[in-house]
Amino acid sequence: MIKQRKEEYQCPLEVTMEIIGGKYKGVIIGHLINKTLRYSELQKLISYATPKMLIQQLKELEADGIIERKLYPVVPPKTEYSLTKRGETLIPAIIELNKWGMNYLKEENIPCAYVGQNK
Repeated sequence: MIKQRKEEYQCPLEVTMEIIGGKYKGVIIGHLINKTLRYSELQKLISYATPKMLIQQLKELEADGIIERKLYPVVPPKTEYSLTKRGETLIPAIIELNKWGMNYLKEENIPCAYVGQNK
């Protein structure tokens, strides 16, 4: 179920975090920077997400106009996801959040498998 937005917010960051603050939403957006990916590719990249949760997060991002879903009428069905123009405006913020996370992991000496492509 897609969450309804409030009629009024106390702070712009409140709505921003409501839209991109889902458990995997930032990660999904990050993987879609300069790319179009099929559902199966996203599932492999975010393998720790359950299919149900990944689909829910994708639907919410689509409903908020951050990503677009293109369904091809072939057998088996082919679904691709990409950022919309609105979603592309989040790229600088996602890149900065990624940098912050990399610095944190480095400072805390926590390993990470991230290879730093396009982010």
